[in-house]
Amino acid sequence: MLRRSSKTPDPNVAAFQGMQSILKITDPESIEKPKEKNPAAVALGKLGGAKGGHARAAKLSARKRKEIAKKAAKIRWRLGE
Repeated sequence: MLRRSSKTPDPNVAAFQGMQSILKITDPESIEKPKEKNPAAVALGKLGGAKGGHARAAKLSARKRKEIAKKAAKIRWRLGE
């Protein structure tokens, strides 16, 4: 006799429970949580990231920028196939 679809377990739940039994994790609180980031470091990172692309583009010659753009477009179109 076929089982009803409403009674079949969600594959994600089944996978999670399987991993819990393999790893013997019984208390969800025992799993380490990621550390919070230092706000000062985040601000510095954003500043550098915002400047980096513009500084690189200003440093490149028009010919080199064109080569990089062609290479990127070629890869982009190849991935779209």
